Amino acid sequence: MPYTSFVDVLLILVRDGEVLLAQRDGTGYADGDWNLPSGKLELGEDLVAAIIREAREEIGVEVERDDLEMVTSVHYLNPEGDARVGFFFRARSWRGEPYNAEPHKCSQIAWFPMDELPSNTVPYTHAGVELFQRGEPFGLQGWPHPAVPALAGR
Repeated sequence: MPYTSFVDVLLILVRDGEVLLAQRDGTGYADGDWNLPSGKLELGEDLVAAIIREAREEIGVEVERDDLEMVTSVHYLNPEGDARVGFFFRARSWRGEPYNAEPHKCSQIAWFPMDELPSNTVPYTHAGVELFQRGEPFGLQGWPHPAVPALAGR
């Protein structure tokens, strides 16, 4: 049987050394936890189109293709055994001030120092931010693999 996985896009906005996170609420998944603005790739959509859409839908900012840089990716296995592949994009610039554009899915947004993320940050997000800070293009999260001890057990 061929392997299938959700494909996610996650947006890294950095301002004055801080990264923007959104606190999930009312979604049924990781509610109360902090996450990067993100979402699933939709049918017929390329990765860059997806992150542009998510930026507009979730935090009300406009980014252009030339504003974006894919900085890392994570193959994530959650505790329930569901796998995802996430592509993390940094926006070098954006238009508009971020705001909570989806209050039915998010209780608040806030800026946090990248090396001091809240303890209740989604492990997938935490792994991606760490990889981005270290300049590493790929990592595993949740998979039992001895080659990634820094990310194991998060």
